Amino acid sequence: MARLKVTQIKSKISEKQNQRDTLRSLGLKRINDTVVREDNAQNRGYVRTVAHLVKVEEID
Repeated sequence: MARLKVTQIKSKISEKQNQRDTLRSLGLKRINDTVVREDNAQNRGYVRTVAHLVKVEEID
């Protein structure tokens, strides 16, 4: 199963509340935090919401 490595690269300060909540749902708390999540529709939606704040890599 493919997985996504998601790294926060920009600050959530001055972003909308729903984007801050999405980062928290992904498990990201601060810049340079990295999480590995399953590649599914829900997580793809989360990443799309905060695409300007994170870097995503696909890993196997």
